[in-house]
Amino acid sequence: MEIKNIAVIGAGIMGCDVALDLSCYDYNIILKDVCSETLEKAKKRIKSELRISKMMKPSIKHITEEIVFSRISFATDYRGFDSVDLVVENVTEDWNIKEKVYGELSEVCKKDTYYAINTSCIPITKVSALLPDPAKVMGVHFMNPVPLKKLVETIRGYHTSKDTENTIVEFLKSIGKNPVVVEDFPGFVANRLSHLFMNEAAFLVQDKVAEPKEIDAIFVQGYGHKMGPLETADLIGLDTVVNSLDVLYQEYQDPKFRCCPLLKKMVQAGLKGRKSGKGFYTYND
Repeated sequence: MEIKNIAVIGAGIMGCDVALDLSCYDYNIILKDVCSETLEKAKKRIKSELRISKMMKPSIKHITEEIVFSRISFATDYRGFDSVDLVVENVTEDWNIKEKVYGELSEVCKKDTYYAINTSCIPITKVSALLPDPAKVMGVHFMNPVPLKKLVETIRGYHTSKDTENTIVEFLKSIGKNPVVVEDFPGFVANRLSHLFMNEAAFLVQDKVAEPKEIDAIFVQGYGHKMGPLETADLIGLDTVVNSLDVLYQEYQDPKFRCCPLLKKMVQAGLKGRKSGKGFYTYND
């Protein structure tokens, strides 16, 4: 089946970036969120991210705001989902919310719709069990910032069919991505590694070993990373990092995934990173 119409569920940072990226490759997108205020913020973010992306990616310099917004529609309900070929789900790492969303999608999407689960840590097999045909489900873990990162960690669930794998891989290649297929285990490869870095970096701040800028400098200048773990945590959202660490701890029952108390305290205080204007760093954008 040719993929043409795509629904992106969740209009947070990741959902906005995915919708923007897809719109640059002539796909029709419905960006859906339960909150109309979030959708209004999404429009502003997409405009801002488009300007940055065009400076960094010569291949999309011809893409204008008019083109992007002619391809993206914004919705708080499921109208139009009966014609969607692919769903890209980006809702928060909360099992109760995901369970509700997939129950709703089961009722409104056509039987041959493919599902790409952009989850951080929740197993793909567990999510696919919520849908009528788990063979149509695959994990698709985009990297931040989505328009500028070519790599996509692509996760094969227990029931994922070869047809689904081939279709999703070809779709990702069509938007200039490099899909790397891995097997399904909580956190997969990227987040089992990255969340250990972010969590331990938070412990270093909590223990007053170093300031955030010094920790990130060691990663950037010493290890050659483009972004340090604490700046990365701010970009992802500290609430998302905490939720993901909790999932990893629950799934593995391994103390190495025990969330740093400082991270939880910051989230409780409303310091969630870029999305709130302050996390380990302060942001004015």
